[in-house]
Order: sequence, then structure tokens, then C-alpha cells
Amino acid sequence: MFKYPIVVVGSQWGDEAKGKVTDILAKDADYVVRYQGGNNAGHTVVVGEDVFKLHLIPSGAIHKKKCLIANGVVLDPKVLIKEIDALEKRGITIDLMIDPLTTIIMPYHNLLDGISEAALKDKKIGTTKRGIGPAYEDKYGRRAIRFIDLLNKDIFRKKLHENVEIKKKIVEKVYNQEFELDEEEIYDEYSKLAERLKKHSGDVSKIVYDNIDKKKIVFESAQGTFLDIAYGTYPYVTSSHPISGGLFPDVGIPPRKLDVIAIVKAYTTRVGEGPFLAELHDETGEKIRKVGHEFGTTTGRPRRCGWLDLVMLKYSARLNGFTSLAITKLDVLSGLDKLKAAVKYTMDEKEVNFPLTIEQLEKCKVEYKEFSGFTITGKEKSYDELDDNAKKYLEFIESFLDVSISIVSIGPKRSETIIREVEK
Repeated sequence: MFKYPIVVVGSQWGDEAKGKVTDILAKDADYVVRYQGGNNAGHTVVVGEDVFKLHLIPSGAIHKKKCLIANGVVLDPKVLIKEIDALEKRGITIDLMIDPLTTIIMPYHNLLDGISEAALKDKKIGTTKRGIGPAYEDKYGRRAIRFIDLLNKDIFRKKLHENVEIKKKIVEKVYNQEFELDEEEIYDEYSKLAERLKKHSGDVSKIVYDNIDKKKIVFESAQGTFLDIAYGTYPYVTSSHPISGGLFPDVGIPPRKLDVIAIVKAYTTRVGEGPFLAELHDETGEKIRKVGHEFGTTTGRPRRCGWLDLVMLKYSARLNGFTSLAITKLDVLSGLDKLKAAVKYTMDEKEVNFPLTIEQLEKCKVEYKEFSGFTITGKEKSYDELDDNAKKYLEFIESFLDVSISIVSIGPKRSETIIREVEK
């Protein structure tokens, strides 16, 4: 029922269970392509009793599909090798290709990420301190060390020296701290990492371009729509474009029509700072966090939990061009007497769409629609077997967004997934 190529996007602030849905779609796919972000995001895939936590390797790895890391990713080679080794110990050999133009995260990126975040004091962004932002800054500042540079020792040495000199001045002159990194140690360590990874170098842009009409391809984003650098809740955002259109420059293919499967958690969560209008600060929010295991895959930080925000999702649908919805973690809401969904924002007593700035967002008031509670057992095998109140909740979401639901997840396992035939 799914028409490839497919792009799987997070419709909220991330953590919507994109990994599980990508894993399901990857079963019939040939290639799975990660197109943006870094190891500041994590995807959890549950297969039977086995749990796999991935940060850079595309979720298709568990199905032993060909996995591609595109130019739009910022890559920490130490993290990638650790993931490869961990999967191989569990009997999974990775068929991996890394685009040579992919930006490499270096130790000074991690250093600067921590220092700059600490300097913001009470205005912290909530970065994971994995070096993602500083690596993207170097990419767009035209001084990044890319994978292809790492594979050429002379070019790598030259670019490393230039970057270390700049970063040393920033750390010492701007932040008044000691630059404790050693250039030679970095060169030696990353030259060895390059040797280990060089067999994976390949032109991702070309292989996708040549096969997009011949093979079944799934494109996978890392973060959610509202962390998009341009359209998210700026400045509390990531440094790349997780929206569906971001994949075209990030992978290196011309624009074309795609199936856009939007991953929508049945409630809303976010990690880090920034406004969150539908957030719950009560026992219900704590219950959702506990039942949903809402702690970051990458950092372990507790996620802020709240009701589903349909105003947000309406904006997200416009940005991404949803063709269908995958509702995840519906089971987490099971057992609540009542639940709500945000259906209207007002500012200065006038109804507004999702605002463009956080200053406007903070002025908004939210109106909710209330729904009767429902029970999910996890044993439902079809949409018709779902509790009637659960179906009313889901069908209201469809109606509000004018997008059909194609997948309903009622638990973390592959088997706890309902695939629903929908008309395109």
C-alpha cells in the first residue's frame, strides 16, 4: 500500500518513534537514507525482546538493508564506529555507504558546543553538546573537514591545523578558557578512524539519483519539524532541516513527488528549552512520561509531556506535505478517563495560526477539545478492533488535518502495529 520513494518525517519536536516506523517500512525497501542531523538524535527499534538504539546508522540496518548516510548529516566517526561494532557483536553486518561530502564532527566541535551553551546561562538552547551546531557552523562557514578530506592525509593535516588555530583563539579570547586539545593527537586518532571507515565512502547522491525509480527507497530524518532551523521554534531548534523538502539538497537529488509519512505521537513531547503551549505540569503529564518511557535515547533527559497539539500539526502538514499519518504510542494514553487535544490558538482574543516567533507563541492561549478515554490492550490486529473511543480520537485527528492515518502503533514492538489501507 505504500508507494516508494517514501520520506519519514517527525511532525512534532522529535521523539515520535520514527525509528520504529522506518524499520517497518524498511522491510520491503532496498535503500534507507539518513539525510540530516547527527548523533544528537536517537532511534529505538524493538524486535521481539531485542532493543536497538541507533544514532547515526539508518533504521534499515536491522533488516540488513543498504544504509546510506547523505551529505546533509554531520558525522562523528567515533560514534559511528561504536555503533557498527555494537551491531556486529549482535550478528548484524552493516551494508553502509557514506557520502564523501559529509561534514565530520571534530573534538573541538564538542568542546565549543559545551562552552557556548554554558555561556548562555539562563538562556540555554538545550543542546545535546554533541558538537552538532558548531559542525554545521563550519559547514556553512566553508571551513568544514569533510569525509573526503579525512581520507587525504595532506589535506586533512592542512585543514585541521587551520581549524585548530581558529578554535584555539575562540576558546581563549572569547570564552577565556584554556584550549586543552592537542592537534597531533587529533590528527593521529582521526587518521586511524578514516582508515577504518574509508571502505564505506561512496557517492550517495549518484546512487540515489540512479535508482530512485528502480529501487524502493526510504528517506529518514533525525529530528522533528519544530526543530527545523528555519521553521521551528527558533532559536530552540537544531541546526539543519528535518522537514521533507530538506532531503533534496541534503541528499543531492532534484525535487520530485514523494510519499510523506508523518510520524505523529498520540500526545506531544519535547526535550530541552522553549515554549510548549500544550505542556502538562500535573500528574497526568508525569504519568504519560512514566508509561511512555519519555526519556531521551541520546541523553537520557526527561521529556516534557503534553496533549496532542493539532494547531502545530496543521502547520507541520503545510511545511511537509503529509500524504499519510503514522500515529505512534496510542497505547500510552490507554486508561486515562479523559484526554484532550489543542484545536485553537488565540492571541489578543483573535484566533491565529501557529505563530512565526516564540515571542508571539508565548502570548497565545490554547483551547482544547476533550475526548472520552479508551483502552488499548496491545493485542488489536486491525483498525476495526480498536476501542470505539480510540477510533473517535483518531478520526478527529484525520478530519482536523485532512490527512488519512495509514499506521497505528499500539506498542514498541514490530508486531504491535496496525497497517491501515487508505485511499491516496
